[in-house]
Amino acid sequence: MDLGLSEVQQMLKSSAQEFLTQECPLTLVREMEEDPKGYTEQLWRQLVALGWTGVAFPEQYGGTGGSFLDLAVLLEEMGRNLVPGPFFATVLLGGLSVLDAGSDAQKQDILPRICSGDLKMTMALTEPSATYEAWGIETTAEQQGDNYVINGTKLFVPDAHVADIIIMAARTSSGSDPSDGITLFMVPGNSPGMTINPLTTIGSDKQSEVILQSVSVPAAAVLGQVGSGWPVAHRTLQRAITGKCLEMLGGADAVLEMTLEYVKQRTQFGRAIGTFQAVQHHCANMATDLEGSRNIIYQAAWQITEGGTTEGPVSMAKAWVSGAYHRICDSAHQCHGAIGFTKEHDLQLFTRRAKALELTYGDANFHKELALQSLG
Repeated sequence: MDLGLSEVQQMLKSSAQEFLTQECPLTLVREMEEDPKGYTEQLWRQLVALGWTGVAFPEQYGGTGGSFLDLAVLLEEMGRNLVPGPFFATVLLGGLSVLDAGSDAQKQDILPRICSGDLKMTMALTEPSATYEAWGIETTAEQQGDNYVINGTKLFVPDAHVADIIIMAARTSSGSDPSDGITLFMVPGNSPGMTINPLTTIGSDKQSEVILQSVSVPAAAVLGQVGSGWPVAHRTLQRAITGKCLEMLGGADAVLEMTLEYVKQRTQFGRAIGTFQAVQHHCANMATDLEGSRNIIYQAAWQITEGGTTEGPVSMAKAWVSGAYHRICDSAHQCHGAIGFTKEHDLQLFTRRAKALELTYGDANFHKELALQSLG
């Protein structure tokens, strides 16, 4: 397994770094934290113009025919710059799910609009149980004539407030196996009976509670097969977990870079604090955690690209990186001292997101258990 980037991927990485450094400074990130929408149309259109929304989609739908590893390069750079907007939800949660399970008509309708940036999507899985397992889905969908009527509550739905379509996981039947009887529906974001309530989160990301009260959708809105939606949702989760790990990797890299620059410039007792052994050990530990994270994450991304077994590698990556990003931020605060905790300093932007991402799609203990199960 070669974890090095190809020439095309290296060019993609370099161009993304250059573009995001110029067009998505942390000052914009701060502004978007306070903005109800959470992103600017100008930045979104620029991402679309660069072809990023189409990287992982076949050329026949307007994409560039790239792989998940190509997308991984972009996600790492987005995490490094804390890029705001519905890119992750639209591409990983929405578009790739349609590519997986959609009918030819659904693919022809939806994927070109995702590649062109004209359609935004997300997926609603989690409910008040806060689990990412099949048994937690209690939202119901009852067939009435040619339609399905959906009732239930979804939590922590990313970018639901701007999504044109929300892929909704609902239970159409029950059985002894909780993964049976789950169906995915593509529900318009402005459907009558749907209420979207923004949530206040530590990461200042745009997550929502979505309440469905007798929301009616046609049978054509089913994504995949009725009652067989969980395998599709599970594959989406595997990609989403890896995607968030890649964002954490980019953020951790930015935190290390920020800390190294600070300890070289900050002086105490007549010398740069980076010359003190304790500070040097902090930085060495951060670098070790970062490189370990890079290897385990790209191994998981490679497995997804190759179509291999992903449960073990993905859960191992999430379990490790959740802790590593936390430790990197903690050591960065030790090096920065009190200033790193102030709202005016950029370090807290990454620390808050590290905590949010640590819990997103399952914390370290949850994924350690899954990793153990994958070992038999």
